[in-house]
Amino acid sequence: MRQADIHPSALLGKAVTIGNFVTIQADVVIGDGTYIGPHATIMSGSRIGKNCQIFPGAVIGASAQERKATNLSTYVEVGDHTVIREFVTLNRGAFGNTLIGSHVLLMAYVHVAHDCIIGDHVIVTNAAQLAGHVQLHHHAVIGGMAAVHQFMRVGAYSMVASKSIVRKDVPPFIKVAREPLRYYGINLVALQRNGFTKEQCNNIYYTYRLIYHSQLLLPLALEEVDKQVGHTQEKEMILSFIRNSHKGIVKKTNT
Repeated sequence: MRQADIHPSALLGKAVTIGNFVTIQADVVIGDGTYIGPHATIMSGSRIGKNCQIFPGAVIGASAQERKATNLSTYVEVGDHTVIREFVTLNRGAFGNTLIGSHVLLMAYVHVAHDCIIGDHVIVTNAAQLAGHVQLHHHAVIGGMAAVHQFMRVGAYSMVASKSIVRKDVPPFIKVAREPLRYYGINLVALQRNGFTKEQCNNIYYTYRLIYHSQLLLPLALEEVDKQVGHTQEKEMILSFIRNSHKGIVKKTNT
């Protein structure tokens, strides 16, 4: 290990591997078995879980790129078994903590801004950019070079196509694409890969048929979903997500 700069107050777990020319500042905690690649920078306020992989050039814990100054002590918290590829940047929160779940994959050149919350098993593909306060729910996938506007939410098991711009909330279990962003059906492949039954997939499909293809205004469509679709966890996830959307949800395609 050559010329690594590790602050003596940093807390490193067992079997942590530190590459050449790594910088680890004060007020950093790194869990057991984590790998830190060459030239990575782990700044104050970073909390890294167990068995993570942080590749060369990544910068974790830089202050928020936010013009409103706050005096809060905030953190970046990264869960266990998360992979952070080359030149990823994770900023500390400006008003709370930036939270990254477990088993997350952040591919090269991804940027995660202040106060973002990323759930477990999320994949964010190369060069995608997340603005402040974005929420990605568990098992969401963001395509390469996509941009997610501040305060947007992407629901569980949804997929955002590459080069998309997310200006509206993306409900759970669906695919979205094009510019402006549009609904393109349920994310059936992801559901099947994650063990959803045929009945569950059919219920999700029918729910979105009512929401996007019934010609009803959204509040009336949601009432029809409540009436026509049996009580399932998936239905409740969809209804709760949409009813709690402050920015509105993506619209359906016109083709």
